Amino acid sequence: MTPSFRRENSLQRLESEEFDVLVVGGGITGAGVALDAASRGLSVALIDKGDLAVGTSSRSSKMVHGGLRYLQHGEFGLVYQALAERHRLLRNAPHLVSVLPFVIPILKKGGVVSRRISFGLGLAMWQYDLTGGLRIGHRHRRLRAEEVIGHLPGLRRDLVASGYLYFDAWADDARLTLAIARTAALDHGAAVATYTALTGVTRRDGQVAGATVEVDGREVKVACRAVVNACGVWAADVQSISGVESDLEMRPAKGVHVTVPRERLKVDLAVLLPVRGDGRSVFVLPWRDGHTYIGTTDTDHDSGLEEPLCRSEDVTYLLDAVNAMTDADLTVDDVTGTWAGLRPLVTPTDTGRTADLSRRHVVEVDETGVVTVTGGKLTTYRRMAADTVDAVMAHRGESRRCRTRRLHLRGALSSAGNGSRDEPGTHLEGRYGSEAGEVSELIAADATLADPLVPGLAYSRAEAVHAVRYEMAQTLDDVLSRRTRARLEDRAATLAAVESVADLVGNEAGWSDQRREHEIEAFRVLVAAEDEAQQGM
Repeated sequence: MTPSFRRENSLQRLESEEFDVLVVGGGITGAGVALDAASRGLSVALIDKGDLAVGTSSRSSKMVHGGLRYLQHGEFGLVYQALAERHRLLRNAPHLVSVLPFVIPILKKGGVVSRRISFGLGLAMWQYDLTGGLRIGHRHRRLRAEEVIGHLPGLRRDLVASGYLYFDAWADDARLTLAIARTAALDHGAAVATYTALTGVTRRDGQVAGATVEVDGREVKVACRAVVNACGVWAADVQSISGVESDLEMRPAKGVHVTVPRERLKVDLAVLLPVRGDGRSVFVLPWRDGHTYIGTTDTDHDSGLEEPLCRSEDVTYLLDAVNAMTDADLTVDDVTGTWAGLRPLVTPTDTGRTADLSRRHVVEVDETGVVTVTGGKLTTYRRMAADTVDAVMAHRGESRRCRTRRLHLRGALSSAGNGSRDEPGTHLEGRYGSEAGEVSELIAADATLADPLVPGLAYSRAEAVHAVRYEMAQTLDDVLSRRTRARLEDRAATLAAVESVADLVGNEAGWSDQRREHEIEAFRVLVAAEDEAQQGM
């Protein structure tokens, strides 16, 4: 078998091979499970009803962190585990995960600095460092007021007394998920197929024997010995399809982020700002192409799971929080992009707001061989995957050692990704690592592919071709929202370029004129829904 990351090849394998494990869900958890299982020598198939990372795994805060605030709840074990995983990600995917300096201002209240708050924050910083934060190679330090303001020049000087600088990490969540899936397929033989929906699970003698999936309007039978449900907020739906009963309750929480031009909110590292009268905080973080993003909200979500939207009240909440602490005077007209994701929080009780719910993960094993993993967060995906595959192995009565602690992801041979995300020379290396040469070769063969994919953004037309040819992009939205992040950065500019992008992508993918028009219309509908929600229509 020749390793492949082409959907059509994987679909052929689904119909002709028997797999030890069928993983349902192409987010970071499902991709992690596929990589873990395949690297242990199991035969693995990974499917998703949509694109890779189409849900929460492309709509996170994009921070790889230990969870400083969890210390206030005494969750030292959770913080230690997350910091250990952060360290592994920095080592195993240095082209995709970079060190992120963070500033927390200490504020005056009525012109007076609270000694209790200042002491408590300093103590928390030491706890964070000693719990595992020092693995990143930097220790926290105290900042003078002018140093804090130097990082976010718009901060109100009358409010800032001093601050703390500490270090976490950042990753492009969608591309990290993609790299995990590609590593599972190309290095360890997993079959990966997007736009392939689970429709049922078959059993023989009380154990999983296969599954049925829908592929391009037809039903396909897949032979497998175990099914892993890694569908995040859709886990209950997949349990129902699989015929699994569960007492597990999840409470989806919506987290919204907005993008604004850097010139409207200058910042050179991440800054945490308190929300007045709320008890929460929002962060301001520099992004690529001269943008800054602000996040996040944390609210209950009780409507549809497919396309959560950033609504006018979400935008107002974030902009008001920043405006109260700075002189930016941001308005909705400054917002160039938004994204809304749903966190799959495990519900321990019937009370409490979503910010207080468990970020821990839960692995459930059905007696027939359906394993469900829920909860958790981006940073700890590898540990979640390891625990899940351990459960699969235990159900089989076998034991094979996890091999992902030091397993480098595709592209990790490049060290160039540790540079600034805004530095032009590191754009390709920071997105592709050692595979950046594949994009450069496309440009060498056709110089027009060096032109911008979306005017004003750094992505080249070659990256769209690469997305179709090497990264299983099937739709315009796959290219513009997840292989690149154009729609999240500048929605209007991306919409204006959609016909040109459709010509390029359609030519590479072999689309008919009808398919091209369908893709353009689908993208326009998606953008219109976001615009209307943001404007409160």
